[in-house]
Amino acid sequence: MASENQDMPPILERLTNAMDSGAFAQVRRMLNRGLPAQDVAHLLESSPPKERDLLWSMIEPEFQGDVLQHLVDDIQAIYLKRMNPEEFLTATEGLETDDIADLLQQLPDTVIQEVLVSMDAQDRHRVEAVLSYPEDTAGGLMNTDTITVRPDISLDVVMRYLRRHQSLPDSTDSVLVVSRGDHFIGRLPIVRLLVSDPNITVREVMDTDTIVIPADMHDSEVANLFEKFDLISAPVVDTEGTLLGRITIDDVVDVIREDADHSLMSMAGLDEDEDTFSPILLTARRRAVWLGINLMTAFLASAVIGVFDATIEKVVALAVLMPIVASMGGIAGSQTLTVVIRGMALGHISSSNTPWLLNREFIVGLINGVIWAAVVAVVAILWFDDLVLGFIIGTAIIINLLVAVLAGASLPLALKWMKIDPALAGSVLLTTVTDVIGFMAFLGLATAFYL
Repeated sequence: MASENQDMPPILERLTNAMDSGAFAQVRRMLNRGLPAQDVAHLLESSPPKERDLLWSMIEPEFQGDVLQHLVDDIQAIYLKRMNPEEFLTATEGLETDDIADLLQQLPDTVIQEVLVSMDAQDRHRVEAVLSYPEDTAGGLMNTDTITVRPDISLDVVMRYLRRHQSLPDSTDSVLVVSRGDHFIGRLPIVRLLVSDPNITVREVMDTDTIVIPADMHDSEVANLFEKFDLISAPVVDTEGTLLGRITIDDVVDVIREDADHSLMSMAGLDEDEDTFSPILLTARRRAVWLGINLMTAFLASAVIGVFDATIEKVVALAVLMPIVASMGGIAGSQTLTVVIRGMALGHISSSNTPWLLNREFIVGLINGVIWAAVVAVVAILWFDDLVLGFIIGTAIIINLLVAVLAGASLPLALKWMKIDPALAGSVLLTTVTDVIGFMAFLGLATAFYL
């Protein structure tokens, strides 16, 4: 581990220095009392496997659950698999229901059942309620620890009820109002509760026009709602309108971060939860799959070039200029692909505005194609003293840029319709399209003019 790091907070730097000097008693105190769980998790993720295992062994069992919930899935899985049900229950005691459910989903089904059986009835019911929904839905994201009241009681009764609690759930900005059948009616903001006449009823001051989230809503849509309406928390209901739990802003921030990581890593065919310091063989195996897929697309582009080998042999300048055509198309297509994928993630793109978007990208591609085709054509003419070659490469660039921007705009929409992740597959398909069309246009025109 590095002994100096200017980007590391001072307390983390002191811990790193203590590790290097062998002051393990000091390290143990810092891990369990001196650092927040988030910083301990960051330190584990930033350490190679041997140092990481040593640090983990120094963390007290009752603090391990707090650290685990902040680790990426790969590292979570390593330490969770080493725990028996009793150790898991000790580690996760005091965690929120949704965090416990997230950790449980990393375990084999047989171990999950053992853990659930070991829980008390109330905790088991809450965790099972979250586990019954997919992890990437509102139901899988929600926390069942909510405070509810009836609409016909006075605000004074609500205040006395709240004072009976030793603490309120995190991010409690309102009390949820439900019927006797637990159907969601509205919400009573804490601020309004504090400033209103204590003798009036909840019904008189509660909000009924509030955002309610269906349990089966995808977590990215939940994140969009929180961003759009500046929510701190929101109730989650089933198809019958029964209150199941609530989602808080801290969970939504995690979703936003995971979606951003997913988009970034998927562009390279990697898992957003991959451990930076994962073992060599595991890392090599994961990347080999992506390299194999790219190799197949490269063979396809090479096959197109092979069709025109006679032309290339006759006009050597074609081999020099070929990469320019493919590269220009690849960049233009990637720009469009990125914009469209972002628009889809934000919910900006629909069937009604897709034609306008395709038309815009076509015009943009045409403008840029003409401009840069002229530049490259002039360079080619001056370089090789060949007017025909300048015309060929200029025309090929225009064709490839037009195809590239249309592919960059339409591929994500088509992949989403086929239920394939656009961030994962879009860049591979786009590269294939721009390479094949670019080489075919350039070499095809050259064959027509020179042979």
